[in-house]
Amino acid sequence: MLNAFPANRHSGFSLTELMVGIAIMGILLGLAMPSFRIWLQNSQIRNAAESVQNGIQRARAEAVARNTNVEFVLGVDSSWVVRVANPVSVIESRASTEGSQNVTRTVLPAGATTITFSNLGAVATNADASAALAQVDLDSPLLSAADSKDLRVTVGVGGNARMCDPNLASGSSPRAC
Repeated sequence: MLNAFPANRHSGFSLTELMVGIAIMGILLGLAMPSFRIWLQNSQIRNAAESVQNGIQRARAEAVARNTNVEFVLGVDSSWVVRVANPVSVIESRASTEGSQNVTRTVLPAGATTITFSNLGAVATNADASAALAQVDLDSPLLSAADSKDLRVTVGVGGNARMCDPNLASGSSPRAC
């Protein structure tokens, strides 16, 4: 009877082959980590910008649907609240920990945090007579200026919210501000 497999033949990996494979994987992982970190931070900037834009759009839609003034109030970082202006009742809120940690914001006019929409969906005067929020710039302090994909959310007088890239030259792309 003939044996199909010789007794001295072994299958599998030797310890040397396994160590070479692990070393190659380590090198590839080391090369990929900086790019992955940049991608992750830029994803958080995008999540924050989309969230702010969606919150503004939600406030505008609720103002029209409820036929009353509705406020969008920007909190710390990218957290926000949509609420009926009078009497105050919260419609929806979002914490900045929901996918957009380590994102900083800058608002215009400086110090503005609230925008009020009328029952027609247009920007109305805030109940406390403060300046209405017109622009939110979002960035990551963990990335260099060259690596960061800054985003801006602007609100027009008619109440429309738009997200754009402030680093692109005006008119060069539909994403430019």
